[in-house]
Amino acid sequence: MKPDLFQAPDYYNIDDLLTEEHKLIREAARDWVKRDVSPIIEDYAQKAEFPTQIITGLAEIGAFGPYIPEAYGGAGLDQISYGLIMQEIERGDSGVRSTASVQSSLVMYPIFTYGNGAQRKKYLPKLASGEWMGSFGLTEPNHGSNPGGMETNFKDKGDHYLLNGAKMWISNAPFCNIAVVWAKNEEGRIHGLIVERGMEGFSTPETHNKWSLRASSTGELIFDNVKVPKENLLPNKSGLGAPLGCLDSARYGIAWGAIGAAMDCYDTALRYAKEREQFGKPIGQFQLQQKKLSEMITEITKAQLLAWRLGTLKNEGKATSAQISMAKRNNVEMAIKIAREARQMLGGMGITGEYSIMRHMMNLESVITYEGTHDIHLLITGLDITGLNAFK
Repeated sequence: MKPDLFQAPDYYNIDDLLTEEHKLIREAARDWVKRDVSPIIEDYAQKAEFPTQIITGLAEIGAFGPYIPEAYGGAGLDQISYGLIMQEIERGDSGVRSTASVQSSLVMYPIFTYGNGAQRKKYLPKLASGEWMGSFGLTEPNHGSNPGGMETNFKDKGDHYLLNGAKMWISNAPFCNIAVVWAKNEEGRIHGLIVERGMEGFSTPETHNKWSLRASSTGELIFDNVKVPKENLLPNKSGLGAPLGCLDSARYGIAWGAIGAAMDCYDTALRYAKEREQFGKPIGQFQLQQKKLSEMITEITKAQLLAWRLGTLKNEGKATSAQISMAKRNNVEMAIKIAREARQMLGGMGITGEYSIMRHMMNLESVITYEGTHDIHLLITGLDITGLNAFK
């Protein structure tokens, strides 16, 4: 087990843009990752298991609903704090960040934003503490980039709704206590429903044989005539815009998180380049290796500035869906390119579990696809700047 020697790069003194509270929150998350995630994560990735014992720690550093008000168990933090926490967690592992992102942006966010007072009081404190874990059901076997085509549906049976359908590629599904599920009513309108484990006909089979996000628990949500109480319908928003609003929050967190993965790959490659000798000198003294490292730190710095500005806009209530989309696409692409370059710099050692790079590289292959694929985000930007819809 190698010690976690990570040192975060800050080439443009971006820390000067952060408050003291921001830095304290980030350091708490960073210290926790170094102590509780880094020492175990390679083993869990190799075993393809999620380390459930870290759930309490995630809650303690405020990773579950950090922007949810304290009255409902959240930390009442701003959006930059949320981003910094996601950055530090993904520096440890994208799968662990996925667990926190789903809990925060895809489960707690819709309950807080679209739910009523009773739903908030019932679910949010237990989700914030990690006593309950949640999942988010939107993607289906036949509907990924086109979620509006979903087939999962529910019918009004008088004193309850009857839910049928299936969702797949669902983080946290195998162990979730609740799922926020998006389904169409008899008129074809999309609504959110809170489905609880133990409801008859609700099952969550695990997805196996993944080469990516191996330390994350992924599964399906199956609904076979599930009776859902009417009070479990999220009342305050319906239509496709409701789940897409959740995805905006999740994509924002990913834009920060990907920076963490890139930082870890860069820091590992930089340290290796100074220590590894070939032809009588450190490989970091060769021009091509310096080129790689120089490009890495440049792209990380650009991504940091993009995320910080987006966080400022989010705090002011001005961030658009298209702006969030751009940051998610840019920062994940940046991270995956850095992971690939860093892997090459380490040569054969880069594919081993002794270093984190190959794990990050495989994880980012999922991150570049979920919450909107790279290509879909390009088209979202294209629509925003031209006004012409390539989806129709």
